[in-house]
Amino acid sequence: MIQAKGIYKSFGDLQVIKGIDLHIAKKEIVSIVGASGAGKSTLLHIIGTLDKADRGSLTIDGTDIGKLNENALAAFRNQSIGFVFQFHHLLPEFTSLENICIPAFIRGSSKKEATVRAEQLLEYLNLSERKDHKPSELSGGEQQRVAVARALINRPAVVLADEPSGNLDSKSAQELHQLFFRLRDEMQQTFVIVTHNPQLAAMSDRAITIRDGKIE
Repeated sequence: MIQAKGIYKSFGDLQVIKGIDLHIAKKEIVSIVGASGAGKSTLLHIIGTLDKADRGSLTIDGTDIGKLNENALAAFRNQSIGFVFQFHHLLPEFTSLENICIPAFIRGSSKKEATVRAEQLLEYLNLSERKDHKPSELSGGEQQRVAVARALINRPAVVLADEPSGNLDSKSAQELHQLFFRLRDEMQQTFVIVTHNPQLAAMSDRAITIRDGKIE
């Protein structure tokens, strides 16, 4: 699903990623762990095409990312990559249903098509009764499940998560972790997760440790 070869990234004089090779299979859940400042989130942003490597190659689901222009890259990101962040980044003025639909609208889906898919995901995530609630009316765990549904609406090849349970209580965090594995088993979803949570790292198919910009 993901092949990254010889990835380097610097910010000014600071070299953050120092030659990383990474291969992730379809339906694999891979955790990326390491100390703060090791380069975990930078690597995730490069895999997510939110940032560009200074050099190296990246292929996702058979697509060579380096060959895409900005418009093609934006379309690929919208259709093939789902994102879940530590802070859910839901838009406060929109309901759960509306927040979930936004990536589908960007893709060009009709309102009917997007709504049907969003309602299916809400039901799958036991959130149907919350579809007309705004983020401020949801618990932290519910907000993050809405964010997961938003990440899934376009049926992405891979979901990238940056500290997805870092802002949740232990019960909600455990439920979120179990959800990821259910999505892997039932929807064949691939996940790459940056986490400081040792329980999630231990549950993963693989845990990759980044130290000083390299895979340890």
